[in-house]
Amino acid sequence: MIPNLEQTFRWFGPTDPVTLQAIKQTGATGIVSALHHIPCGDVWSIDEIQARKNIIEQAGFNWAVVESVNIHESIKMGTPERDAYIERYKQTLKNLSACGIGVVCYNFMPVLDWTRTHLDYRLDNGASALRYHAPALAAFDLYILKREGALNDFTVEEQQAAKVYLDSLNEEEIQLLSNTILAGLPGTDEVFSIEEFKVYLQKYAQVNQEVLKANLAYFLQNIIPTAEEAGIKMCIHPDDPPFPVLGLPRVVSNEQDLTDVVNACPSSSNGITLCTGSLGANPANDIPRIIERLGENIHFLHLRNVRREADGSFYEDEHLAGTTNMYAVMKAVVEEQLKRENAGRADAAIPMRPDHGHKILDDYNYNTYPGYSVIGRLKGLAELRGLEMGIKLSVEVASAK
Repeated sequence: MIPNLEQTFRWFGPTDPVTLQAIKQTGATGIVSALHHIPCGDVWSIDEIQARKNIIEQAGFNWAVVESVNIHESIKMGTPERDAYIERYKQTLKNLSACGIGVVCYNFMPVLDWTRTHLDYRLDNGASALRYHAPALAAFDLYILKREGALNDFTVEEQQAAKVYLDSLNEEEIQLLSNTILAGLPGTDEVFSIEEFKVYLQKYAQVNQEVLKANLAYFLQNIIPTAEEAGIKMCIHPDDPPFPVLGLPRVVSNEQDLTDVVNACPSSSNGITLCTGSLGANPANDIPRIIERLGENIHFLHLRNVRREADGSFYEDEHLAGTTNMYAVMKAVVEEQLKRENAGRADAAIPMRPDHGHKILDDYNYNTYPGYSVIGRLKGLAELRGLEMGIKLSVEVASAK
């Protein structure tokens, strides 16, 4: 019998308006969390890790995945300080292992984490979704940030569309667009100023895609042996969106990038977070095929859906209703689980979380992190749970004949 995926929910810690008691009612059994209050680059102490773990376990959950132990910019840029930060990262992994935590999600996106232009995009049914609007991003890049060389990154038609969009905004809307794009790490309220962000752009001026990929390989070759010894599975999250933004390179955006990651340091501890939303924003990404080819390296699943638009824009759709064929994705996941069962692997119950839910119903009464409302994600989890069950029952019936 194929085991169920481990159903998890992201929780940002004691300050999260979505409480563990509320998450308990979703049916999830695992929590995905991180110590967001510890500055990026500092060691997570055993005491801090254990304190968070105790809260999670006392509420009746398993701390299934750490998302994320963020990577210091010095490592991404390859500065002389990176080795010191890598040693701190390794110590954090050892401390997590000592507390019995075995899966760590991370990303290698420069400066910004996932990037959106709208955090309250209203759908026809009144639900609120996250949106990446290509003309809005171009308007910010060209006419607000005024990034050097930005004109070379956009066609004449894209520049014109950006100017039309900019002219439609008032000063308050321009500030909101800037704050949305320059938001810091998830779980924080940090927003970069234009001046602060330009400093980072200058620091990254010599870091192109090739250099960033080499710096990622260096990081992996240094930390994976420690992760393997500690029994921790590292799983990189794809870039979101999966293409260069604001002149910053991307190196985890497609199947070849993911293949390069696992080949940079071959190990059962060097794996992937398969995010169907991030990968799904690029029409060239065949996600079921990626699962088929790289499935053995998947340690964590983010299941969400985006609706792509012709100009490169997209918004977060319902989990089963976007451009990505979620049935085909889930079927490929189930087939990977079956392979693991037949091979005697102990990790067939892959942790899965419903990602980026809409704000619906009572969600509007809570100031939750964008994309992390409780009822919207509960709806997504229920849909995914039903899809998984239907596929597994059909597989089991077919195999019994």
